[in-house]
Amino acid sequence: MLEKETNPTISKSTGLPRKRFYRARAHSNPLSDSHFPIPVSPSHVDYSVHYPIFFASDGQVNCSKKIQFADVGCGFGGLLISLSTLFPETLMIGMELRDKVTEYVKERISALRVTNPGQYENVSVVRTNSMKYIPNYFEKGQLTKMFFLFPDPHFKEKNHRRRVISPQLLDEYAYVLGVGGIIYTITDVEELGDWMKSCLENHPMFEPVTEEQLEADPVVKLLSSATEEGQKVARNGGQTFQAVFRRIVPTS
Repeated sequence: MLEKETNPTISKSTGLPRKRFYRARAHSNPLSDSHFPIPVSPSHVDYSVHYPIFFASDGQVNCSKKIQFADVGCGFGGLLISLSTLFPETLMIGMELRDKVTEYVKERISALRVTNPGQYENVSVVRTNSMKYIPNYFEKGQLTKMFFLFPDPHFKEKNHRRRVISPQLLDEYAYVLGVGGIIYTITDVEELGDWMKSCLENHPMFEPVTEEQLEADPVVKLLSSATEEGQKVARNGGQTFQAVFRRIVPTS
């Protein structure tokens, strides 16, 4: 008999996809045109594709359960995987522009669901451009947490409009975040860290989370440890810059 053919992209020992087969450029241009399906509105998001254990195959959304966490530019999904077990009843999604990286996260989640029955059913990923299509995926006030971990710094001043945190984009994030919802940002680029913090400080619908609240938040510890980029910074002895802000009702 012929020996069963093995898939070289899957690790024999762990059953998880191997990153080296899904490598891509560190970042993509968010202003370029990409071709992938975009839901017309949040009601057109097929939850059954992402969370089959929670939703019927006809795609009808159970209004009592919706996505609450969004990891924007989720990379290889390290944060999502950690959050999935920390908040097992919360639906969460990663939003990634790079096709190979998105495919890796999909395979990773699928493999984890097989090897850990009953776990990781609340996490998924979608290939999309979050700088353009956030309102297509989430209703007003739907989210409770948004994550922007180690985003592209776009160093040149002419490219600052490509940054994923900006005064204009914060308007959209404030729309999809419920009052009390939290935006988490982290970077190893000090200038970008100052930029993101300044944008949030100057926006009327966000206020900084206090140090006491940060210390009590289990998510904060994951910002620098759960992602591949964060682990790389730690290995190299680098410094990180966080800005964590809460969505508020603006004072008149």
